[in-house]
Amino acid sequence: MSTKMPRDPRGMRELWSAFRNGPFLPATVLVFILAAAAGLFAGSYTYAMARPAPHRIPIAVVTSGDAVQRAAFLTGLDGALDAALVPRYFPVYGRAERAVEEQQVFAIVEARDHRVRMDVAGAAGASVAQLLAEAASAVGARIGVPVTVRDIKPLQRGDPRGLALFYISLAAVIIGFVGAIQLSVHARALKPLERIAFTAVYALAGGFAIAAVVDWLLGALSLPFVESWLILALTMFTSGMVFTMFNTLMGRWAMIPTWGVMVLIGNPSSGGAVSWPLLPSPFGAIGRWLPPGASVNAQHTAVYFGGYQHVLPFLVLAGWAAVSCAVFWTWRHRHPGGR
Repeated sequence: MSTKMPRDPRGMRELWSAFRNGPFLPATVLVFILAAAAGLFAGSYTYAMARPAPHRIPIAVVTSGDAVQRAAFLTGLDGALDAALVPRYFPVYGRAERAVEEQQVFAIVEARDHRVRMDVAGAAGASVAQLLAEAASAVGARIGVPVTVRDIKPLQRGDPRGLALFYISLAAVIIGFVGAIQLSVHARALKPLERIAFTAVYALAGGFAIAAVVDWLLGALSLPFVESWLILALTMFTSGMVFTMFNTLMGRWAMIPTWGVMVLIGNPSSGGAVSWPLLPSPFGAIGRWLPPGASVNAQHTAVYFGGYQHVLPFLVLAGWAAVSCAVFWTWRHRHPGGR
């Protein structure tokens, strides 16, 4: 004869109430969130960077010179790059060179004196320049046309792989929202305007520190110091206010959307580690509209194409900052801090 232990519904309810109202429920939820975040973090970076492939690579083509050799070379190059070339035609070399400075194209092709010359711009995208140089040499050997490749816009000596700008932008993004987290923990009683003001102050101080260490202390990059400093400061402020906005809307779970926008999606799609033409299409399309991509773009232009700075990355950063501040201010009564 078997005996069954009688269930105690009241005891079960008490256990569930203790679990739900104590620290164990959020801790359990965090276990699953962190496990998912770990997989997504590895997956997003691997998806973006492990197997870069060309999608749309704009190049300048100088129409003067040997049209037959030029056509044969372009046909071979386009085939080698899986039809990813987007040629833009210019009558003279000077016009094509200006297109490089304005970051409209990644290389210049010119056929003259029974040979083809390809001028790449390493500073426009080291991974794209390497891909084009290797493909051009292989195509020239295959079609029997001498090909000369030169880098007319090389990277700085202290940054031969072109990753330093990505890293300093990454530092600004992460320290930006980590600073906002620390303000919410250690300076919880700040009023809304005070919180915005202190976010701006640590952004200015942090941006200065990053630029000073990379340029003055390590000498890894020669920066246009004031411009680079202000780009980093704007990046940090934007990142901090994005967290503050989500903290207002979602409370203690604000780190989830902040991490998703700024790190899981924003950094791999920024074009800093792998140039946009080599990123998977979704990342290549959205990267420049997120704060990390805008920061890399602005910093990259400031350092290597100083006379041709674009307004778009600043509008993107300012737009995210303005929206974040507006949401925080509108629903400031919901923010877990303040006095």
